[in-house]
Amino acid sequence: MAKLEQYPNPWLTKRTDLKYANPWITVEENQVINPSGKPGIYGVVHFKNLAIGIVPVDEEGYTWLVGQYRYPLNEYTWEIPEGGGPIGIDPLKSAQRELREETGLLAERWTYLSRIHTSNSVCNEEGHLYLAQGLTQGPTEFEETEDLKIKKIHLREALTLVLDNQITDSLSIVGIMKACKVLGIL
Repeated sequence: MAKLEQYPNPWLTKRTDLKYANPWITVEENQVINPSGKPGIYGVVHFKNLAIGIVPVDEEGYTWLVGQYRYPLNEYTWEIPEGGGPIGIDPLKSAQRELREETGLLAERWTYLSRIHTSNSVCNEEGHLYLAQGLTQGPTEFEETEDLKIKKIHLREALTLVLDNQITDSLSIVGIMKACKVLGIL
């Protein structure tokens, strides 16, 4: 397997100030010396949870998308089932919980698809993606902040929605494409 080179950190952090904190994130401002040797600032959002995404696929090749209004974007989006998982807890346990809560699905088989960084120029959020198979339907358990719609479509159609820029969520794009690769659709 090919391995990419690693290089030393060219940034020097002079001071870090906490600007904001809540139960999910902290925002800090760093006084830095940038790679050109000049002073500057760098804001960083630190996440207190892992991002978790699941691509459930049944025996006929159908998957489930979750639709919801995303407050930061001010728009309605369709995504794979996803949510947060505590750092330090096995991400698979969080994936199993999120799949059940958002779709009511239980899965017999889980395949790890990927580790991703969702927006590494401004935050340290780490995501973990899974393929869930051998599905059994049960009741959903939405959280009080969730007003979700569920849509069952073929995985090929989900891939088309990604390629047509109708699905724009980073976890969903990577998860759908990796699931398609694992299942021989790509």
